[in-house]
Amino acid sequence: MKMLFMGRKKYAAEMLQWTVNQGIEIPFVCTDFQSPDSPTTLKANQLGIPVISMEEAEEYVNSYPEDIDIVVSYLFWRKIRKPLIDSPRLGCINFHPAILPDWRGTAGYNIAILKKLPQWGATAHYVDEKIDTGSIIRVYTFNFDYRIETAQSLELKTQNIQMELYKSVILDVIEKGRLESVPQKKEAGRYISKQEMIDMMKVDLNNLENEDLDLKIRAFWFPPYDGAGFEVNGRFYTLVNNDILKTL
Repeated sequence: MKMLFMGRKKYAAEMLQWTVNQGIEIPFVCTDFQSPDSPTTLKANQLGIPVISMEEAEEYVNSYPEDIDIVVSYLFWRKIRKPLIDSPRLGCINFHPAILPDWRGTAGYNIAILKKLPQWGATAHYVDEKIDTGSIIRVYTFNFDYRIETAQSLELKTQNIQMELYKSVILDVIEKGRLESVPQKKEAGRYISKQEMIDMMKVDLNNLENEDLDLKIRAFWFPPYDGAGFEVNGRFYTLVNNDILKTL
């Protein structure tokens, strides 16, 4: 089986290594190759796998449509297009760090805390031409306490379960081929854009009585990225509370 692996961050690097260990052939990796020190780039280099752009991957699959059996996306940040989503005989599978169809797009960890949800999870689904709307293969869930989690700690818990989901799905693909899936109801759930996430981060200094500051601070605490805060004279300031400071 030949896989085109698309991903970023250290978790994708771990899954890339695991996939190679299963004997799956990976001729190319798509990642944030413009950053030569990114974990997935370093892992691909270590394994001797060429790193290519998504455009190069599209060109290759167009030229050799039967050469790639499956495309897998693990935290890949760009919208995947044809022919990558429809040419591989085993499909194009994305691993989404949220429960579908409830939460599509970005800001999953943030919204899980802001909405005081009791449960979170990860979803394996086939990719279609929209974002996070393809048929669902499998969902893994876990309980969490929004009162103590930060976006950073919730990512760790989510990725632990998402990596197990990845292994489960890929092993089944090896054994069974293309997996059964359940279509999503397109009208169900909510899509959150990057701009919505940025807007949610902002603290209204003129309306503090209506802001749950501790909740918002934890919901967006993910150093070194900007967290919940405010802008003054064109500069953004991230807030932190004493509970988080004690953990540093």
